[in-house]
Amino acid sequence: MRAEKLGTKVRQVQIAGAALQLIGAHGVRGFSLAMLARRVGLVPSAIYRHFGSKEEVLDAALDHLGSRLHHNLELVTEDASDPLERLHALLVRHVRLIRENQAIPRIIFSEEVFSGNTERKAKVRGIIRRYLEGVAETVREGQEQARIRADVDPRVVAVHFLGLIQPAAILWHLSDGRFDVTRQTERAWQLFRDGIEARGAAAPRARPRARRGGT
Repeated sequence: MRAEKLGTKVRQVQIAGAALQLIGAHGVRGFSLAMLARRVGLVPSAIYRHFGSKEEVLDAALDHLGSRLHHNLELVTEDASDPLERLHALLVRHVRLIRENQAIPRIIFSEEVFSGNTERKAKVRGIIRRYLEGVAETVREGQEQARIRADVDPRVVAVHFLGLIQPAAILWHLSDGRFDVTRQTERAWQLFRDGIEARGAAAPRARPRARRGGT
């Protein structure tokens, strides 16, 4: 019984991830459960063993996106002790997530997804709020280490950080990928870092990276 539940959870994650890919390619309106079933190698009726409707799949896709964002926060916290370098690594991972998932701007800015659905709006607000809290916590650590200016509000800096990504992501989406979102965010990062870095403070010594996977 325990293995069956684990298998169900894994399958649900696979379906949610596949849904994001299909929405990125076809939009919310062009996405269907039959299309999704073909992508994951199931018959359409099998999708209903995991999700009762297309709306539930959309909610699962949003949850999957939230998990990816939170996982990125965990990874950069493990890999970098310097809060400024951690923020830069998070920016790189966020841009990569957007480039690999064209569904993100399609979902976030889709009236069809949110129209009349206050619970879904609240879900997305919660995902973004949790992400911003993680960024703000990194800023606070930087202030404690005298790496980030003490006179800036961590919550304001967190929103500013998100602003490095979202406008560039919109232009990338509207240009069908022709706008160089990576180059733009790297240039914006330099300005952002210059604005928040404490002057005259030396970077802390890098800590050894934790081994993963037992190797």
